[in-house]
Amino acid sequence: MSCATINDMSHSSSRASFKTEIIAGITTFFTMAYIVVVNPSVLTSGGTGMPFSGVLTATVLLSFVATLLMGLYARLPYAVASGMGLNAFFTYTLILGKGVPWPTALGITFWAGVLFLLVSVTPIREAMARAVPHGLRIGSAAGIGVFLTFIGLKNSGFVVNDPVTSVKAGPITASVLLSLAGFVLIGALLRRRNPFAFLAGIFAVTGAAWALGMVRTPDHWFSMPDFSSAFFKLDVWGALQLSMIPAILAILFTDLFDSITSFVGMSHGAGLVDSKGAPKRLREGLIVDSWATLLAGVFGTSSGTVFVESMAGVEVGGRTGRTAVVAALCFLPCLFIAPLAAMVPAYATAPVLVWVGVLMFRSVSALKTDTLEDLLPAFLAIILVPLTFSITQGLVWGFLAHVSFYWLAGRRSELTRAQVVICLISVGILVIENAR
Repeated sequence: MSCATINDMSHSSSRASFKTEIIAGITTFFTMAYIVVVNPSVLTSGGTGMPFSGVLTATVLLSFVATLLMGLYARLPYAVASGMGLNAFFTYTLILGKGVPWPTALGITFWAGVLFLLVSVTPIREAMARAVPHGLRIGSAAGIGVFLTFIGLKNSGFVVNDPVTSVKAGPITASVLLSLAGFVLIGALLRRRNPFAFLAGIFAVTGAAWALGMVRTPDHWFSMPDFSSAFFKLDVWGALQLSMIPAILAILFTDLFDSITSFVGMSHGAGLVDSKGAPKRLREGLIVDSWATLLAGVFGTSSGTVFVESMAGVEVGGRTGRTAVVAALCFLPCLFIAPLAAMVPAYATAPVLVWVGVLMFRSVSALKTDTLEDLLPAFLAIILVPLTFSITQGLVWGFLAHVSFYWLAGRRSELTRAQVVICLISVGILVIENAR
């Protein structure tokens, strides 16, 4: 075979690979594009005071910048955006639950990102990753899933407040029926592994609501990005109050554990592991993830994290940073759709929240339930995150249960020094929260 023939084959293979990466990047974008509408909907719900257009601009800008960094710096095919679960914690726990002003909540996100960055560039990263018990990781993910599902059911009107029982089933209204229809549609498309599943559900419910006169067409279809209402509005120093430390640590731990778990799972699925089975370029990926949290506070949105939806792009051949670069570029046109996004009612995004919760909850299949000391921490995380509307409470009591019950069960030799330290930090968090 001549050298010319070999060169032609190599060039053809390179073009095919580049074409595959483009398709993979576009696929990744469409599987997670729902966040452009859902995240502003969550952050501006319930009277938080946050501006919808400003949050949408921040959400898109963060997705673009962080995903671009993931492709160019970490050279990994994963996309980054404001994380589901963390946006609910930001809205319902910090702002609505604790009465934290939204600029201060942005400051809390910023400082969590600073700590995350420090952890990511030091050996502390490995120590913290190993310190989180397997069951508590699974329980936290499942608990956040139940949390999101509950919020989705309330946004749809399927669940409503009750003065006696706290909550009850709501009346079957037109909006509830539309949400149920959207839920069924999304489920059918997910079953067929359709990358447009979430978007199709949002568009279908919104379109039906518009046809029924339940929502009105915006005065303008497109608008310029809003860099004035939320951008750089964070209260950096107000977030450094002693009472804010538990929230900072909650975002740090949740973001860190979620990122490490996502990187490990996706790297194995993509074959991007070294000879020892460890994810390639994990340090660089976590550094990008930490910048996504830090920049989220600056831009005006909730914490950013790597999205497991990136596996859709991996499954069609994305293996390099070029996939992430393509996905990042796809976000840019979304900067101009604020009027269209504002047209989407809460009951149209509610089915997405419920389905994300369902997908997060399926991790419980890996729980170890043969011993109480393994089961209890996971159970506490699953039940306390949604019931207290706080990821912090789930993690804190989960760690306390893990350390104390391992000690009582005579398995203290299996506890690591890092786990004991985090347990003591958990006690400190409870003292701070109850001293107010």
